[in-house]
Amino acid sequence: MLGDFLFLGEVSLDGALRSVTGVLPIAAAAQQMGLSGLVVPRANAQEASVVKGLSVYGFAHLSEVRDFLNDPDSVQPLSEHQPSSAKVAQHHLDLKDVKGQAHARRALEIAAAGGHNLVFVGPPGSGKTMLARRLPGILPPLAFEESLEVTKIHSVAGLLREQGALLSQRPFRSPHHSASGPALVGGGSFPRPGEISLAHRGVLFLDELTEFKREVLEFLRQPLEDGFVSISRARQSVTFPAQFTLVASTNPCPCGYYADPIQSCTCSPRQRENYWAKLSGPLMDRIDLQVAVNRLKPEEMTQQLLGEASAPIRDRVQAARQLAIDRFQAEAQLHCNAQMNSQQLRRWCQLDDATRQLLETAINRLGLSARGTDRILKVARTIADLAAAPQLETAHVAEAIQYRTIDRLQ
Repeated sequence: MLGDFLFLGEVSLDGALRSVTGVLPIAAAAQQMGLSGLVVPRANAQEASVVKGLSVYGFAHLSEVRDFLNDPDSVQPLSEHQPSSAKVAQHHLDLKDVKGQAHARRALEIAAAGGHNLVFVGPPGSGKTMLARRLPGILPPLAFEESLEVTKIHSVAGLLREQGALLSQRPFRSPHHSASGPALVGGGSFPRPGEISLAHRGVLFLDELTEFKREVLEFLRQPLEDGFVSISRARQSVTFPAQFTLVASTNPCPCGYYADPIQSCTCSPRQRENYWAKLSGPLMDRIDLQVAVNRLKPEEMTQQLLGEASAPIRDRVQAARQLAIDRFQAEAQLHCNAQMNSQQLRRWCQLDDATRQLLETAINRLGLSARGTDRILKVARTIADLAAAPQLETAHVAEAIQYRTIDRLQ
């Protein structure tokens, strides 16, 4: 019998069983190895019971394990735990609370539908953070396999503990701008996932983007491109998944009011240049949607009309994502348009002569790189999906281009 069971946990001096981290991925590995059962501390039992086809037993003391081994039939294994789909998106903030900002709301919908990175630039109080924090409310719910994947990462990080259940909502991580590089990408003597991996399949929100240290932001470049992060230490090397949507917000200058029609900016050109120098060209090139958020007009601030709620927007986003999933059925590990490579772009983003000429003009005038051009096509493909259009049209590419033309406000 012992050969068919895996025993996992920490034993204290008095025989009590203490919870440990990483139980879910270990349970999944045990099931793949053909083991029939898993014995864990009671605090980890619900977490391990997510894995199908594995009998999970949770005990609080070593004496209980002894009794179980002497009489296995005296204890029943935990039933498999499944997430409740009714609770998905239940606690998210609603976009109906946001007044005006039609252009920014549209960009938020495109980002959700295609998994595109997004940055809002505007003066204080224009609604940048308010918009960003409502992105999870318009994202589609996690599929079961995605939930399992996300929960495994949180298990390794030790964030499940007593709650133990399979995560059913997409992660939303918002680290402070004082966060270090290892806190963002992961690290430690025994490497643990950082914020970008904890945001896997969800959103990483960087508020006050230009307040982060430049060397910390540069850590994002490789994960944004590859969808994973590799951490090498003397003892071991670990690869964590990091397929997240980056959403950021920043002021246009240190005082926050450059180009504001009401309040004058007090910054010198040198100050503005140093302020924007924290964001490197390669990093900005990886942000698909770069959106200026202007101060609300007086009549918009006093109006009582609510904006469009998150629920219908989420329905449109889910329909667009389903079109992409259907299109990528033969493609491995492809979940949204933002993950397309160059070969897939050539196949799914074919242009007619007029649209190609428009794109070439934009490349010349804006000095776009090959990466920037590819990201325009990815955004255009998402805009077409939101319109249920099978082929890219000139209007789709034109709208995508405008999200790459934001003035850096230097």
